Amino acid sequence: MSPTICRRMEAVFSALLVLCLSASTGVHGDSLTVLQAPEFVSFQKGDWPVSGEKIPDLVALTMGFSVQEDLSWPGLQVGPLFQRPRANVLVVVRGVDSLALPQSVASYPLENPVPFTLDSVAETVHSLFAEDTPVVLQLAPSEERLYMLGKANAVFEDLPVTLQQIRARLSQDGSVLASLPLNSLSRNAEADLLFLSEVQVLHDITALLQRHRHLAKDHSPDLYSLELSGLEELSRLYGQDSAQYRDATAILASVLQKFGEDVYGLYGNSAVVEVVTVKTFEAPLTRKSRSILQSQQTSNPGSPYNLAYKYNFNYAVIFNIVLWLMIALALAVIAVAYNLWNMDPGYDSIIYRMTNQKIRMD
Repeated sequence: MSPTICRRMEAVFSALLVLCLSASTGVHGDSLTVLQAPEFVSFQKGDWPVSGEKIPDLVALTMGFSVQEDLSWPGLQVGPLFQRPRANVLVVVRGVDSLALPQSVASYPLENPVPFTLDSVAETVHSLFAEDTPVVLQLAPSEERLYMLGKANAVFEDLPVTLQQIRARLSQDGSVLASLPLNSLSRNAEADLLFLSEVQVLHDITALLQRHRHLAKDHSPDLYSLELSGLEELSRLYGQDSAQYRDATAILASVLQKFGEDVYGLYGNSAVVEVVTVKTFEAPLTRKSRSILQSQQTSNPGSPYNLAYKYNFNYAVIFNIVLWLMIALALAVIAVAYNLWNMDPGYDSIIYRMTNQKIRMD
């Protein structure tokens, strides 16, 4: 057999092996994987693709909120009206199209992977549960981007945010470096430290939640949005066929699996944990640096999110005054009408009584 034929046969067998491995994962290319979900949030298993721009609407629906446009996607079924998960955790992993997550509820292909944020969902949570101060945490360690709202300001005040703080945390007690099999990853390389820093942030979030278990017992839903780009830096520096990239992918898969199980257990098996893996976004994300606390007092009727007007704390007082005043007036009208209907003019009315006496005197 000639060498050319051998090389062709080897290429064919390699292609078949790749196809078999891809088929075993169930999802090709970028994907949305639901790691954990309560029983009343019904995700159906299938290969229905979901658009990247619809991810915020999907998160809002899983939390029991309404969206501007109906999501005609068969992967999520309608659940009970009076049950909502206590938390939703969305982790976006850039630089890889899929992760070998051994245990998951369902996985779906992700098409049109455009950048997205959960700002609209965070504003909804803040407007509906302002008095309960829910936890809203949006974090991107690589960009040092952090948004905290409600109880998150007190719970995650010790969470390292900047890269300098996270790298200092790696050298302290309880660091993930003591428990992770680094293999080909280095503690001195810049890209490796970025990846390990993101793993450390995941570990610290679960540690802080375990310290503040009361968060899972309130009635307000919590929202977590994390964006990890360490794998993207490793892929750019070493390549996807490098040992560093393969080791980092395996580490992140196991860490995310444990992270989902820990958060799911802390919230009493009433949390939805999703992982979005995307090789690269199709367009850069332009994001204004602002806090969602800076929203206007009344929402814009032309807002793309179709938000209601901001809740007025005098609404309950005014509502009770108007309600009970209307009830009192209605009862008064009924009582007057009843007495007039059953009144005897000869005995109950002083006008007719005096008239009768005058007639008798005459």
